[in-house]
Amino acid sequence: MRAEFEADEEFDELCFEFGLELDEITSEKDIISKEQGGGKAEGASDVILYKIDVPANRYDLLCLEGLVRGLQVFKERIKAPRYKKVIPPNGEIQRLLITEETSQVRPHAVAAVLRNITFTKDRYDSFIDLQEKLHQNICRKRALVAIGTHDLDTISGPFTYTARPPSEIKFKPLNQSKEYTASEILDLYRTDSHLKQYLHIIENKPIYPVIYDSNGIVLSMPPVINGDHSKINLNTRNVFIECTATDITKAKIVLDILVTMFSEYCEKQFSVEATEVIYPYGKTCIYPELAYRKEKVKPDLINKKIGISETPSNLAKLLTRMCLKSRVTGNGNNIEIEIPPTRADIIHACDIIEDAAIAYGYNNIQMTIPKTYTIANQFPLNKLTELLRQDLAAAGFTEALTFALCSQEDIADKLGMDISATKAVHIANPKTAEFQVARTSLLPGLLKTIAANRKMPLPLKLFEISDIVVKDSSKDVGARNYRHLCAVYYNKNPGFEVIHGFLDRVMQLLDVPPNKENGYLIKATEGFAFFPGRCAEIFAKGQSIGRLGVLHPDVITKFELTMPCSALEINIEPFL
Repeated sequence: MRAEFEADEEFDELCFEFGLELDEITSEKDIISKEQGGGKAEGASDVILYKIDVPANRYDLLCLEGLVRGLQVFKERIKAPRYKKVIPPNGEIQRLLITEETSQVRPHAVAAVLRNITFTKDRYDSFIDLQEKLHQNICRKRALVAIGTHDLDTISGPFTYTARPPSEIKFKPLNQSKEYTASEILDLYRTDSHLKQYLHIIENKPIYPVIYDSNGIVLSMPPVINGDHSKINLNTRNVFIECTATDITKAKIVLDILVTMFSEYCEKQFSVEATEVIYPYGKTCIYPELAYRKEKVKPDLINKKIGISETPSNLAKLLTRMCLKSRVTGNGNNIEIEIPPTRADIIHACDIIEDAAIAYGYNNIQMTIPKTYTIANQFPLNKLTELLRQDLAAAGFTEALTFALCSQEDIADKLGMDISATKAVHIANPKTAEFQVARTSLLPGLLKTIAANRKMPLPLKLFEISDIVVKDSSKDVGARNYRHLCAVYYNKNPGFEVIHGFLDRVMQLLDVPPNKENGYLIKATEGFAFFPGRCAEIFAKGQSIGRLGVLHPDVITKFELTMPCSALEINIEPFL
């Protein structure tokens, strides 16, 4: 048991060094037991499972083959393999013809052959599992790419990728006992927990994509299901792989990953038989591409970005350990890196530098004090907000925190205003009526909070200090935030004097005296949401900062309240 624990610890450490995270060590039995209770876990497998978090763009680590290969190269036990594309002699190359009709549904296709492959139960399961992981990841649930794998010995080329009306497509789907038309197949899988999520991709199209062999046998109807005739099994020796797609770049990556991972089990290791794809207008392409490309990065740049001082030859060795074969060129001024077809995630020099940092070991990078000497400070507006919060709570008011989004009704109709007068920022595609606009006032949020707490003992005294959002064409984003303070007093009597006292306390805290010259004052005014003759505008620092008063009975009723209510809302930014 102790040896097992030490091995797990060692593996956890290795994953961390390689830039991965061992999430947990569990078993199918443990998972079911946690999720559904111990009784449901009876009979489940006790086989130990390692859950590893892999970066979303490292498609080469999504199967055991790629992960083990990557770790072996990282530990310098093996050299990174060289993947080869083999073009068969004239007349023997498999061909896939794409017809013009496919442009209406899924215009692209790529293909390849894994010749003389040997499957075992584990290898077969891993092969199917990798396809599923790719479908969920880069293929975007088959919307961008759909993978089909077939036993080449049960079909004969050339193959045709076309699109036909659903009534004209008829075949026996994978693991079914009889033939169905395409429409019947969609109906059949509408209740299938796994396949129903892919039906929407083609079900509303007038024609469905389909792949035939030279004898008219259906290989697949992408992206839904393969034909039963060409299904692969443990005895399959030659695998024909086709990927249909709406994005050709993603299709090439998916094909490259599949063939590079499993060509390891071919008779000629890491060799893949090429396939010719012929487009409607005569253009021909040979797939898989298995393209190697070379990039140059300066050693100084790598050292500077990571914060280390390694020699160019050491940096080249570090990158080679990450399956990026590298060598020093130009008197040590450059490192030439060969990007293999398995590393579609290498797009920029930064990706190469990141791999060098992983191989060097993040824990080995010396911690240094930054050369730029700065002292962090709290953002002044947030500091003022925090200070006010403390003292307003001490004054007997309870702080509320409400949603920044609300309905149009909340900030306009219910407050007796027109929505166009609010300068509100609208959400383009709101999911619910409750979240249509960004709030232009904190008052509706507090009134809704009171409505939800009407059973609480009176009086209810609430405040909130948060941002409101209004349109502002002078800003690069077309809107700006203001930090507002809002308070409400809800009781059997309006309590205007309580809110007025609250304002005096706020001004006292802000050290603003009650005078006209350099302090604050209030002037009678009329406001949309307020009772006539019971509203005042607040002036400070020579500008209007907000209003206070008794809310209009219509406003109180629209927010489903039954008692009088007085409120105050001011902008606190002028006091910074």
